[in-house]
Amino acid sequence: MDIEKRVKDIIKIDIEKTGIILHDVKYIKEDNINYLRIIVDKDGYINLDDCIEVNKIIDPLLDKIDFIEESYILDVCSKVKEED
Repeated sequence: MDIEKRVKDIIKIDIEKTGIILHDVKYIKEDNINYLRIIVDKDGYINLDDCIEVNKIIDPLLDKIDFIEESYILDVCSKVKEED
């Protein structure tokens, strides 16, 4: 199982209990730094407090399981809204 799928399986239920939607999980390398990017959405707009809430929910879950061997930066961000 790849990292993105496994992370999604671990965090999805706990995030969605708050009314926030888990849109996507990406594990990518940018400028030689690994990022675990958690992309979230909700009705209306995601704000900074929502991203902080998601971070507080998933950080202990990921630390407990600790299956990603490389070091990475956890990045919780909002889905980019498409203009009409």
